[in-house]
Amino acid sequence: MINPFEFYFCKELFMPDFKLHCFALSGNCYKVALFFALAGIKWESIFVDYLGGETRTEEWRKTINEQGEAPVLEHGQMKISQSGIILDYLSEVTGQFGAQTAEERRDVMRWILFDNHKFTSYYATLRFMYGLQKSGETPVVEFLRLRAKAAYAIVDEHLAHRAFMVGDRVTIADLSLAGYVFMPEETGIDHSAYPAIAAWKDRISNMPGWRHPYDLMPGPTSL
Repeated sequence: MINPFEFYFCKELFMPDFKLHCFALSGNCYKVALFFALAGIKWESIFVDYLGGETRTEEWRKTINEQGEAPVLEHGQMKISQSGIILDYLSEVTGQFGAQTAEERRDVMRWILFDNHKFTSYYATLRFMYGLQKSGETPVVEFLRLRAKAAYAIVDEHLAHRAFMVGDRVTIADLSLAGYVFMPEETGIDHSAYPAIAAWKDRISNMPGWRHPYDLMPGPTSL
């Protein structure tokens, strides 16, 4: 693991090795791009033509990620997929946004798993169907919205009593949960019902280096 003190002075030498296969519409990709932005790390974006079916090709699955998903981080000879694993890896090798104790690490991972299973999963699918595909109101959309609102309520209640998800500073738990909250598409959710999340978003977006997902990653921003 790189000493955080050494990393601060040497990151210009180490970080160009980071390459991220990503595309602007993906909040999961944004989680990793946001890590780089807030940490002040240089990285190279490699555009993934997700809408054109690139991740479903045999070539992609053989050479980039057998799971057929983005983001994928390249660092040296390694390729790492799944945003939560990528964030954990980056916090380890850079010393940025990680847990300070074993107890904190468990809490960070608890919220990353919750994000992947509930907070991001339902909201991202709702946003894709309703906001990007313009599906209109359907039983599936209604189901997804109810589940997304339930997850939002849990996170809002948690943030009502603290500035960030774990401890008193931004961690990769926050970066994971932040993947889709800055996406502009309509979902039919009244976000004013979640004031603690709104305040948390402001705290993150006011951090030095923050950039909107559509300004940070390559590719189209609509279907």
